[in-house]
Amino acid sequence: MTSHQNLRDTSIENKAPFQGIAFNNSYARLPEQFHARVDPTPVAQPALIRLNHALARELKLNVDALNSTEGIEMLAGNRPAAGAEPIAMAYAGHQFANWVPQLGDGRALLLGEVIDRDGRRRDIQLKGSGPTPFSRGGDGRSSIGPVVREYLASEAMAALGIPATRALAAIATGEDVLRNNPEPGGILVRVADSHVRVGTFEYFARKGDPASVRTLADYVISRHYPELSDHDQCYLEFFGQVIERQAFLVSEWMRVGFIHGVMNTDNTSVVGETIDFGPFGYIDEFHPATVYSSIDRRGRYAFNQQPGIAHWNLARLGECLLPLLDDNADAALEQANEALKTFEGRFEKHFHAVLRAKLGLAETRGGDIELAEDLLSLMTDQRADMTLTFRRLGEIDAESSAADGPVRELFDDPAGFDAWVARWRERLGAETRCEAARRQAMRKTNPAFVLRNHLAQQAVDAAIERLDFGPMHQLAKVLARPYDDQPGNADYAQPPRPEERVTKTFCGT
Repeated sequence: MTSHQNLRDTSIENKAPFQGIAFNNSYARLPEQFHARVDPTPVAQPALIRLNHALARELKLNVDALNSTEGIEMLAGNRPAAGAEPIAMAYAGHQFANWVPQLGDGRALLLGEVIDRDGRRRDIQLKGSGPTPFSRGGDGRSSIGPVVREYLASEAMAALGIPATRALAAIATGEDVLRNNPEPGGILVRVADSHVRVGTFEYFARKGDPASVRTLADYVISRHYPELSDHDQCYLEFFGQVIERQAFLVSEWMRVGFIHGVMNTDNTSVVGETIDFGPFGYIDEFHPATVYSSIDRRGRYAFNQQPGIAHWNLARLGECLLPLLDDNADAALEQANEALKTFEGRFEKHFHAVLRAKLGLAETRGGDIELAEDLLSLMTDQRADMTLTFRRLGEIDAESSAADGPVRELFDDPAGFDAWVARWRERLGAETRCEAARRQAMRKTNPAFVLRNHLAQQAVDAAIERLDFGPMHQLAKVLARPYDDQPGNADYAQPPRPEERVTKTFCGT
């Protein structure tokens, strides 16, 4: 197989390497067809916008060293890091169900891996660090807007308790990038358990290279699913584990009203993390068919389509694994299909648990899911805000309607809510859990704060238009405690005013 062209930049090699990260790399040891070795392209005047101190400590990194001139230069790609082996990863993917045979890291570089304080291997990647062999004519850079947006999105998701890539730092480059108009440039330093995607497997499988598929599968199992390494059917068990993690992840997205927006196979992690925050959005007024992504013109990735799309993406992974499952093609196909059939039940189990938890139901009884679905239908018809409805529902009394006002007012016709809440109270009467425990549990599953679209846009606009990162910093502070009331920050819990509504969101390219 032809290796990828390597792009080395000698302009930073005369600088002493930054010594503050103990890299321990493994993906760079894979054969050359898996990646291209590329140095970051230096930027004009790097400046630190925000450093995630808590995550740095989790990764056993020295915060003071990262805050230094040398540390910032390293994070921006202007100084090498000792032990780093920058690579652009190769992958392909189905984008809106259309096959694209080569995508890869077109504006990102995996610097290397570290072992965190829990003994977990984590990737450190630069996004917006310059062109690679996979840039397809692009400049490999990022505007500051997508950097701010993904920093906020990934950290907000992590604070919600949902698996996601993380943001270690946001960097301003001191130079403009040309999009529709010149915009300030930025670099995001992203951390992930893995950057391997369904599309990584597709890249090799569709080239007719089963040996590389096996090498990749062995690598992923060894790193992320080591308990399967000695299993007689390790590849089938691996497939089942990916199915389980995707079922859980999508149910968690739907718990908080999150719409990924671009669930292509190249954006589907094989370790079950939320990855590649592009045209995402959070539902304000609830409607199951909500779409925000400007490129999703037919609603393929709408809120209620996400389970089905996850199932479709997993089928593509199953196709890649067929040669590993059994030498007999028919037997391999049967095994993959049987595994894939479990997705619906796995998702239903997780999502039904989500619905019960959102209603404060600790026990499983007949009619629970219908009760939850009836509320969602009422919210759809009455244009009720999703986040506020469930948060305020958790604050009302199980026996008295005296304090129902704040949640009733979210419905255009409160009488419909009154009829439903009477059924809910009757159902709560069958619970053995005490009222205080029920309220506490609902507070832990129904956030007060999510990254509402208009708030994200305000932070992005301030960064692009004025290089003002104050809104970003304040929003990050609020979103770090999404389940706390935070009375002084109550405005961040409110839905947008009509003039603030964001109906379209965009990719970060």
